[in-house]
Amino acid sequence: MKVTIERAALLRALGHVHRVVERRTTIPILANVLIEATPDGLLLKATDLDLEITERAPAEVGQPGATTLPAHTLYDIVRKLPEGAQVSLDETGEQGQLTLRSGRSRFNLQTLPQSDFPDVTSGEFSHKFSLPPADLKRLIEKTQFAISSEETRYYLNGIFMHVAEVEGRALLRAVATDGHRLARLELPAPPGSAGMPGVIVPRKAVAEIQKLIEDAQSDVVIELSTNKMRFAFGEALLTTKLIDGTFPDYSRVIPAGNDKRLTVERDAFKNAVDRVSTISSERGRAVKLALSEGKLVLSVTNPDSGSAVEELEADYDAPPIDIGFSSRYLLDIVNQLDSDTALFLLADPGSPTLIQDRDGANALYVLMPMRV
Repeated sequence: MKVTIERAALLRALGHVHRVVERRTTIPILANVLIEATPDGLLLKATDLDLEITERAPAEVGQPGATTLPAHTLYDIVRKLPEGAQVSLDETGEQGQLTLRSGRSRFNLQTLPQSDFPDVTSGEFSHKFSLPPADLKRLIEKTQFAISSEETRYYLNGIFMHVAEVEGRALLRAVATDGHRLARLELPAPPGSAGMPGVIVPRKAVAEIQKLIEDAQSDVVIELSTNKMRFAFGEALLTTKLIDGTFPDYSRVIPAGNDKRLTVERDAFKNAVDRVSTISSERGRAVKLALSEGKLVLSVTNPDSGSAVEELEADYDAPPIDIGFSSRYLLDIVNQLDSDTALFLLADPGSPTLIQDRDGANALYVLMPMRV
């Protein structure tokens, strides 16, 4: 194999693929990135057996071939080369070694054979559709904070995506929950998504999609089956195994009869929660919301360090109610709201509360109360 490539093109491709590679792995080939020189350019591929990223980069190919190199070492070398440099990769010398040259720098790197490299992308995809990058970004950003990190309930360790029929309209929904809070975002279902299976996209794949989407110039093509999902971001292709489990019936925890309406200015509320929670000894400590006509009083009491109270003007005309929430979870949700106001729909101090920008907003959040 003989290839010449611009440092910037190689660095960009390596920057995407090397992130999948675990720094500590008991399988040596999984520490490597597959590099394949073809007449179309250079193809790079990395996997951890659950997630695979491939990316094609333009290159001058003198002699086609394929090998694998230590992913993090290669990335660090290319990252430290000067901008504008040309990089040549040559595997025509000693068996099991590749020579990387750039300017006056020369590196001899150990290789492992391409034949050892696993392929996780085989298999058919039953559904295919496209989403604008902004829509996919929104589906993920508005829900991923609620993904559970509790490994015993592994089926909550990702975002559940499915198509729901609501009043004759097909909607693509993304849902995440950790049992304490739930986030749901819906968009009009794109052509091709009808009848797709409900799938759970793992947390690690979600994090990689978020990074790849920043560079997306055109619609993201999504293909899926019951156990795999593929996202095409131009030259970068991400394939992930899906979580093999059943996502709970989340509709049962979305309250329908909450009749107490609180509307409050979002930023004023967020800042007040942040201020009063300073008195807490831990970030998750409950903040009490005391609601009465036209007024909201936030308070935190900590036996070790004292108490804090802040009063806000609010639009509320139902009977008075006192309810407690985790200050951290409350801030996580309010930070996702887009409008200047936050709408809370409450029932009683022991029941889940609904939070959204306004009635009918496509993002909806449910928060379980805490005892105060």
